[in-house]
Amino acid sequence: MNDQSTTIAEIKSRIADFARERDWERYHTPKNLACAVAAEAGELLELFLWQEEARRERLEEEAADVAICLLNLCQVAGIDLAAAIERKMARNAEKYPADKVRGSARKYDEY
Repeated sequence: MNDQSTTIAEIKSRIADFARERDWERYHTPKNLACAVAAEAGELLELFLWQEEARRERLEEEAADVAICLLNLCQVAGIDLAAAIERKMARNAEKYPADKVRGSARKYDEY
Protein backbone atom coordinates (compact mmCIF):
# COMPACT_ATOMS: atom_id res chain seq x y z
CA MET A 1 0.00 0.00 0.00
CA ASN A 2 1.13 3.56 -0.70
CA ASP A 3 -0.41 6.98 -1.18
CA GLN A 4 -0.13 6.75 -4.96
CA SER A 5 -2.05 3.52 -5.45
CA THR A 6 -4.36 3.10 -2.45
CA THR A 7 -7.76 4.77 -2.24
CA ILE A 8 -9.37 6.13 0.89
CA ALA A 9 -12.19 3.63 0.37
CA GLU A 10 -9.70 0.74 0.39
CA ILE A 11 -8.14 1.90 3.64
CA LYS A 12 -11.55 2.45 5.26
CA SER A 13 -12.55 -1.07 4.24
CA ARG A 14 -9.37 -2.61 5.70
CA ILE A 15 -9.91 -0.72 8.96
CA ALA A 16 -13.54 -1.88 9.13
CA ASP A 17 -12.50 -5.48 8.43
CA PHE A 18 -9.87 -5.27 11.18
CA ALA A 19 -12.46 -4.10 13.72
CA ARG A 20 -15.06 -6.64 12.56
CA GLU A 21 -12.60 -9.54 12.88
CA ARG A 22 -12.06 -8.55 16.53
CA ASP A 23 -15.73 -7.81 17.29
CA TRP A 24 -14.85 -4.23 18.18
CA GLU A 25 -17.61 -2.60 16.14
CA ARG A 26 -19.85 -2.25 19.21
CA TYR A 27 -17.28 0.14 20.73
CA HIS A 28 -16.84 2.21 17.59
CA THR A 29 -19.48 4.87 18.08
CA PRO A 30 -18.91 8.29 16.54
CA LYS A 31 -18.34 9.74 20.04
CA ASN A 32 -15.80 7.08 21.01
CA LEU A 33 -13.97 7.40 17.71
CA ALA A 34 -13.88 11.20 17.93
CA CYS A 35 -12.37 10.82 21.40
CA ALA A 36 -9.84 8.35 19.99
CA VAL A 37 -8.87 10.84 17.26
CA ALA A 38 -8.21 13.48 19.93
CA ALA A 39 -6.25 11.06 22.12
CA GLU A 40 -4.10 9.87 19.24
CA ALA A 41 -3.52 13.45 18.08
CA GLY A 42 -2.31 14.20 21.60
CA GLU A 43 0.17 11.33 21.36
CA LEU A 44 1.36 12.71 18.03
CA LEU A 45 1.84 16.15 19.54
CA GLU A 46 3.65 14.69 22.53
CA LEU A 47 6.45 13.56 20.24
CA PHE A 48 7.37 17.23 19.78
CA LEU A 49 7.15 18.20 23.45
CA TRP A 50 10.46 19.80 24.48
CA GLN A 51 12.05 19.12 21.10
CA GLU A 52 11.74 20.35 17.56
CA GLU A 53 11.88 17.00 15.77
CA ALA A 54 10.48 13.55 16.39
CA ARG A 55 12.02 10.21 15.44
CA ARG A 56 10.68 9.24 12.02
CA GLU A 57 9.47 5.77 13.07
CA ARG A 58 7.44 7.10 16.02
CA LEU A 59 6.11 9.98 13.91
CA GLU A 60 4.86 7.53 11.28
CA GLU A 61 3.24 5.30 13.94
CA GLU A 62 1.40 8.15 15.62
CA ALA A 63 0.35 9.72 12.31
CA ALA A 64 -1.02 6.31 11.28
CA ASP A 65 -2.94 6.01 14.57
CA VAL A 66 -4.56 9.42 14.01
CA ALA A 67 -5.45 8.52 10.42
CA ILE A 68 -6.84 5.10 11.37
CA CYS A 69 -9.09 6.60 14.04
CA LEU A 70 -10.25 9.39 11.70
CA LEU A 71 -10.96 7.04 8.82
CA ASN A 72 -12.76 4.67 11.17
CA LEU A 73 -14.91 7.59 12.37
CA CYS A 74 -15.69 8.52 8.76
CA GLN A 75 -16.63 4.92 7.96
CA VAL A 76 -18.96 4.62 10.96
CA ALA A 77 -20.51 8.06 10.47
CA GLY A 78 -20.95 7.63 6.71
CA ILE A 79 -18.66 10.52 5.83
CA ASP A 80 -17.19 10.64 2.34
CA LEU A 81 -13.88 12.10 3.45
CA ALA A 82 -12.65 13.06 -0.02
CA ALA A 83 -15.89 14.97 -0.70
CA ALA A 84 -15.78 16.60 2.74
CA ILE A 85 -12.19 17.71 2.15
CA GLU A 86 -13.11 19.13 -1.25
CA ARG A 87 -15.99 21.16 0.24
CA LYS A 88 -13.81 22.39 3.10
CA MET A 89 -11.00 23.42 0.74
CA ALA A 90 -13.51 25.40 -1.35
CA ARG A 91 -14.75 27.21 1.78
CA ASN A 92 -11.17 27.87 2.88
CA ALA A 93 -10.36 29.33 -0.55
CA GLU A 94 -13.20 31.81 -0.07
CA LYS A 95 -12.13 32.69 3.49
CA TYR A 96 -8.45 32.91 2.63
CA PRO A 97 -8.01 34.33 -0.89
CA ALA A 98 -4.38 33.80 -1.90
CA ASP A 99 -3.91 37.37 -3.11
CA LYS A 100 -4.94 38.73 0.31
CA VAL A 101 -3.34 36.28 2.72
CA ARG A 102 -0.15 35.15 0.99
CA GLY A 103 2.64 34.97 3.54
CA SER A 104 0.37 35.86 6.48
CA ALA A 105 -0.59 33.58 9.36
CA ARG A 106 -3.45 35.81 10.49
CA LYS A 107 -6.95 34.40 10.83
CA TYR A 108 -9.51 35.20 8.11
CA ASP A 109 -11.32 37.76 10.27
CA GLU A 110 -8.10 39.73 10.90
CA TYR A 111 -7.38 40.98 7.39
